[in-house]
Amino acid sequence: MAHKPVKSARKRRTSIPEKPNYPLNLWSIMKNSIGKELTKIPVPVNFSEPLSMLQRLTEDFEYSYLLDRAAECSDSCEQMCYVAAFTVSAYSTTSTRSGKPFNPLLGETYECDRRDDFGWRAVSEQVSHHPPMVAQHCDGPGWECYQEFTMSSKFRGKYLQVIPLGISHLHFPKTGNHFTWRKVTTTVHNIIVGRLWVDQHGDMEIVNHKTGDKCNLKYVPYSYFSRDVLRKVTGCVSDANGQVRWVLMGTWDQKMECCKVLNSNTSVKGKPVIETGPPRMLWKANTLPSDAEKYYNFSQLAMELNEPEENVSPTDCRLRPDQRLMEQALWDEANEEKVRLEEKQRAARRRREAEAEAAAAEGTSSADGVEYKGYTPSWFRKELDPYTNQYTHMYTRDYWDCKEKQDWSRCPDIF
Repeated sequence: MAHKPVKSARKRRTSIPEKPNYPLNLWSIMKNSIGKELTKIPVPVNFSEPLSMLQRLTEDFEYSYLLDRAAECSDSCEQMCYVAAFTVSAYSTTSTRSGKPFNPLLGETYECDRRDDFGWRAVSEQVSHHPPMVAQHCDGPGWECYQEFTMSSKFRGKYLQVIPLGISHLHFPKTGNHFTWRKVTTTVHNIIVGRLWVDQHGDMEIVNHKTGDKCNLKYVPYSYFSRDVLRKVTGCVSDANGQVRWVLMGTWDQKMECCKVLNSNTSVKGKPVIETGPPRMLWKANTLPSDAEKYYNFSQLAMELNEPEENVSPTDCRLRPDQRLMEQALWDEANEEKVRLEEKQRAARRRREAEAEAAAAEGTSSADGVEYKGYTPSWFRKELDPYTNQYTHMYTRDYWDCKEKQDWSRCPDIF
């Protein structure tokens, strides 16, 4: 049987302090930022939500039962259907969430151990600052998922576009099936005037590197002139021979269904005609609490992610003071702390650069000049990924051992 979420032995919080009403002129901040990279715009906490990007990426596992069910599938194409539904489910909360997650400081981490109720535990670390990059690893019952998340983002005046650049991996040790995909483009509309709203659009290809199966998903962009279903997602699963085995349909904020292909023929006009079986529900989104607007439109899981916890790494984002102050509705104090932390981060970078220059002066660096090695992550190392043939940050697999010993000697002082 698939692992079903059970009631946690730990009593978790069900709410956070209400979001205060702080009027602020967004245009006064953004008018000089058109065309700039989002990460280089100094944005006050007033436009954020009290969660880090590290926590936001952990939210992807809210519907991890889809991966539990996928791990039990003996048919690789059926398994792909559950994997596809999982990739779609990660966007479900974005339809009501327009707040920007906190940009993690270099070396900032987040652990989330939900083995007692969901069966998985995850570790994330900000491994690069320019460009901003998160490495994440999550272990579940019969599966492991990891990703390197970075993005390109531009402010265009009326809207903000975020284009993810990293690759997500999902591995099932029992069969050796290994899936990869890239996230689609996110656009935030009405940046200056009107109510902010979010759209997901683009094409996603999920590949099973062992079998050659592929899933092509199309996230249909919003169109004022279209009468189609909003937030629509369609797709199909094909085997290694290109034969369509399953058809997928749904929306990225509500549900995904699949239909098994029973017969595929070519019509007179040369277009394929597919006969399918009845639809099967793969995934349905959880309903938000009735008063969710007061709490940044957080789901129940999102409410729990920033809950204080003892014995975590000193770099864990739950210990980050500006984010905690913002959650407590102390926004002025949060903005002051944000400035202090960012200056501390800049000072640390200047110190590393000075050390590199000193090494060059002593003749201990390369003959080509200053060999600036930069920051070394604590829990991830760059390795050649055999599935993509690219260097990516891979988990060192020793975080939880260090936590058990409470050995945090490798952690930098960032707060």
